[in-house]
Amino acid sequence: MDFASNYTLTIDGAAVDTAERVDVINPATGKAFASAPAAGQAELDLAVAAAKRALPAWKALGWEGRRELLVKAAKAIEPHLDQFAALFVAEQGRPTALAKGEVQMGAWWLKSVARQDLPNEVVEDSDTRQVIVKHEPLGVVAAIVPWNFPFLLAMWKIAPALLAGNTMVLKPSPYTPLCSLKLAELWRDILPAGVYNVISGDDALGPLMTAHPGFAKISFTGSTATGKRVMEAASRDLKRITLELGGNDAAIVLPDVDVAEVAPKLFFGSFYNTAQVCIATKRMYIHDDIYDEMLAAFHRLAKEAVVGDGAQQGVQYGPVQNRAQYDRVRGLIDGARAEGLSLLQGANVPEGDGYFIPITLVDNPPEDAAVVTEEAFGPVLPLLRFSSIEDVVERANNCDYGLAGAVWSKDIDAAVALADRIETGTVWINDNFQNGPHIPFAGAKQSGFGVENGAEGLREFTFPKVIFVPKKPA
Repeated sequence: MDFASNYTLTIDGAAVDTAERVDVINPATGKAFASAPAAGQAELDLAVAAAKRALPAWKALGWEGRRELLVKAAKAIEPHLDQFAALFVAEQGRPTALAKGEVQMGAWWLKSVARQDLPNEVVEDSDTRQVIVKHEPLGVVAAIVPWNFPFLLAMWKIAPALLAGNTMVLKPSPYTPLCSLKLAELWRDILPAGVYNVISGDDALGPLMTAHPGFAKISFTGSTATGKRVMEAASRDLKRITLELGGNDAAIVLPDVDVAEVAPKLFFGSFYNTAQVCIATKRMYIHDDIYDEMLAAFHRLAKEAVVGDGAQQGVQYGPVQNRAQYDRVRGLIDGARAEGLSLLQGANVPEGDGYFIPITLVDNPPEDAAVVTEEAFGPVLPLLRFSSIEDVVERANNCDYGLAGAVWSKDIDAAVALADRIETGTVWINDNFQNGPHIPFAGAKQSGFGVENGAEGLREFTFPKVIFVPKKPA
């Protein structure tokens, strides 16, 4: 299988090309290194029709039959880990080892979800009747995947949707389409034709999908602003939706922590994947008693960080993934500097056309500064002082988002009590980024709608069908 070229759509189990193409930019160079097909309405219609045709047989295969094929699809990835990782680095920018880790995680995630089940439930069993609840697939699912975790977050949608008996049309981000296209090519001989279709395109393709009457559900991961447009489009014909949206996640660091021990963990939770993580720490509240020590530790880590082309050995942090996001993050940093805020920056970044930004810390900005109120989604972090628990809870919760948060303390009971007061779907204690196929993931406020992962996430791709079965008189 050629990973270096020949990128095509997968529709009805076959390769489909288009006359129009979309350039794919390597963010480390700012230059195109490949192109992907630009699907439009015609290709979308073909993909939806193929998915509809495949639906009855895929549903009839049953949970065990679908489970077997999904495990086979996951295992097919493993011989190609290095090829997927190299392609991932070129289109997404993350360092090679971390790119390979995401591909491995994606294959593992698919196998793990394939073991899940939604058995029939008997909710009443009386002398006169039995009432059974079954979990039926919705139909054809539209999956819209972002550029920050293009492999793993695709699996968050593919695995439960297909296991539950739905068929799918997936659209990767126009910035990172190539791994998705190659994965679909790899699966053409594993999954029945039409069960899994992948179409790439430019920014016009997403609205065509959300408006298409052939979809029963839209599963979208991306910004809150775009999520609102998806929700509006879905409302026209009452499509089901799952929306995993933005976050402005707060970490609260209590004064009893060992700064030398926790600073590297906090730094990782803030800047992994060049801070392009929806659940990364984006506001860090540090108690007055340890603030100066933590700020110094963070600045030292920022100066030691190795930023560069992810394909080069030893690089820890790659570029911002695309020009639009690069300009936005630079704008936040420039705005903070223009406001007279105190900025501390890390190691120098490579010169040239790549989208590199030095890791930047903002020293105790006011709560209403843009660098605090806006989700940066890039390597800039405000560090903020606090002295009272009541004050920090109010400040952390004074946000339109509610995706995740963290509390750091040696006193676990105190940390749990504080976590209970944080208005987010997930709160970690002395940790970051922990999740799993069996753990529900959802956002509060404007961070999302619906649930991914766990039994709750699997149910999102089904509807309950209740059957009343009378019993013969004794």
